[in-house]
Amino acid sequence: MFGANLRLLANQYPSVAALCRDLDINRTQFNRYLAGDSFPRPDVLHRICTFFNVDARILLEPVGNIEEAGKGFLFHPVVDVSFGAQAIFIEEETLPSGFYCFSRRSFTDDTKFIQGLIYVFRQGDYTFIRGYEARKAMADLGLGLNSASREFRGFAMKQEDGVAIMISRRGANTGTFNFLTRAVSFQNNFFEGYVTRTSRESTMSVRVTRLVFEHLGVERDKVMRAARGTGFCGLDDLQPFHRRLLRPAEPFR
Repeated sequence: MFGANLRLLANQYPSVAALCRDLDINRTQFNRYLAGDSFPRPDVLHRICTFFNVDARILLEPVGNIEEAGKGFLFHPVVDVSFGAQAIFIEEETLPSGFYCFSRRSFTDDTKFIQGLIYVFRQGDYTFIRGYEARKAMADLGLGLNSASREFRGFAMKQEDGVAIMISRRGANTGTFNFLTRAVSFQNNFFEGYVTRTSRESTMSVRVTRLVFEHLGVERDKVMRAARGTGFCGLDDLQPFHRRLLRPAEPFR
């Protein structure tokens, strides 16, 4: 089925040699795909699907029965060249799935910091984020403590030097834009960047501050330990490497 689908897709192009150059696939190997003698590795399959704007069902279903992968706002023709498949697909090594603890300075009180927990997961080619505001932090701000009020969700997009994450609370009432890139660390599990919230300018609060993510994976003890530490905290309560990456004594630029 894959070979038949690939032949149909390749027929749109006058030169197989040029197509192989555009796909960065060896001509001999491409001929093996066409003949059904070989199947591509996952990264090569993703490259083929992105190029032809289809999804991985070309392995199993006739291409004529497959809807284009370009569904949703980011694939709209107006913005597809800027977003689309090249933005939504994030490799595991770039932003691994699993739990993360994060820390940043409070937006409303610059003498305090926030520690939180989020979950990164994938569905298809999309990378999603889900989490809950800490109860104590919500209570200190006089906000609702039920799950719906505390929950936030978002999605990640690939950038040249990292990932951008858009997060919103239920009903799109408030949101944040986050940018993260890998930090040099012993276990290669830290990310640093910044977060900015969607709010009007105010002399009483800040709208942008540094941000640190630490990948915990799915190890229960690590996750539960991080969950117990969520909420407002002082500078001395931050983990040493979080404090180092946040550089609280330096102004954000």
